Amino acid sequence: MSNPHVLAIAYPAQGHVLPLMELVLCLSKHGVKITFVNTESIHKRVINAFSVEDHVGVINFVSIPDGMEPWEDRSDLGRMTETMTQVMPGKLEELIEQKKGIDNDEITCIVADENMGWALEVAEKMGIKRAAFWPAAAATLGMLLRIQELIQSKILDSDGSILRSQTFTLSSTMPTMSTEIFTAFSGSNAGKIIFHSVLKNNNLLKLADRIICNTTSELEQGALSSFPEILPIGPLMASNRLGKSAGHLWPVDTTCITWLDQQPSCSVIYAAFGSFTLFDLNQLQELALGLKQTNRPFLWVVRPDMTNEKIKMYLEEFEARIQKRGRIVSWAPQDKVLSHPSVSCFLSHCGWNSTMEGVSNGVPFLCWPYFTDQFINQNYICDVWKVGLGLNKTESGMITREEISNKVEQLLSNKSFRERVLLFKEKATNSVQKGGCSYKNMSSFVKWISSGH
Repeated sequence: MSNPHVLAIAYPAQGHVLPLMELVLCLSKHGVKITFVNTESIHKRVINAFSVEDHVGVINFVSIPDGMEPWEDRSDLGRMTETMTQVMPGKLEELIEQKKGIDNDEITCIVADENMGWALEVAEKMGIKRAAFWPAAAATLGMLLRIQELIQSKILDSDGSILRSQTFTLSSTMPTMSTEIFTAFSGSNAGKIIFHSVLKNNNLLKLADRIICNTTSELEQGALSSFPEILPIGPLMASNRLGKSAGHLWPVDTTCITWLDQQPSCSVIYAAFGSFTLFDLNQLQELALGLKQTNRPFLWVVRPDMTNEKIKMYLEEFEARIQKRGRIVSWAPQDKVLSHPSVSCFLSHCGWNSTMEGVSNGVPFLCWPYFTDQFINQNYICDVWKVGLGLNKTESGMITREEISNKVEQLLSNKSFRERVLLFKEKATNSVQKGGCSYKNMSSFVKWISSGH
């Protein structure tokens, strides 16, 4: 029998592309042939971000249109969701048909981001094995699968609007959640479109032969016991396969590692807020002055799309004032940064990839969630694992420089945070090593992909 051929399709966002890329790189080490499908706009960014050191020739990268024109705003997630579901299924089917009958090129399994549930429908129609990949916390997927219960309990309206702002639990073994998670769905037409897409994906998930998740039973025992159909195979990190991270949407600035080499051990505050978080100038200034007020070295990631002319001018002046004590970069090799001995803590938006990377490298957190599942992840960090602190906003919604500098001092002066996160680091590391739960699940997944049925 020829080698299995997996077609992996990612949701077009950084936090989805990176872990799926990591998954398929792991699969390729087991002799699985990989075709990785992105939307055309994301495909161009991934290819442009590759450096000369990248060795991802084992993957065949292809793209299909998302239905939007090149100049259209892809931050309009409602519009993008609509056009993707109208255009991409047909284009994916065409791609699969093109490979039929070609030796060693026929698709034998589709691994689809759960947010691209329509791809599972295409796979079922074409008689192909199918697995759903969830890149975030199992607790978040569990919460989405229980949305109908929240509607029946009059916590949410049928269009996703929040009826009662409150905290709730899905089971006694899972973290407390807040309706703040659903603010992205409330009060807009785009939010309603996304919410109904979530409900549709919940139904399409039933078509999956396997549901795999970038998590580990050691970190999410309660959620995984409540949803046993979710198989943990994480944390998916380049360091676990002794490789290099791939799939960035911005070119990484590796010179920051040289700067970190020059800093004292366990001294640097690493501040990074993922691919979606946006700050206005006032909040960005408070953040800058808060980092300055700590009197500690810091590495701060400010994405190119977070800046306008006023922000650029302010950051240039700020860097001139702080001189060598701080470093601002447009995108960082986060896996390498967090494993660096000079890093003391992680000021983070609490995206799940960042949460997994921080915990797996034994770095305590300061939590600044922006939207959706990041609030669940903050709950894990602060209340369940107790490896970080949250930042409190003023009545106007601002996080002040004093709050930032005070919480940094509080976090770093209390050794128990680092001691606990080092225990979780060991658990996360053991889970992907031989004999660990995630290792066993990954091995079983590879066997299933490679079997003839």
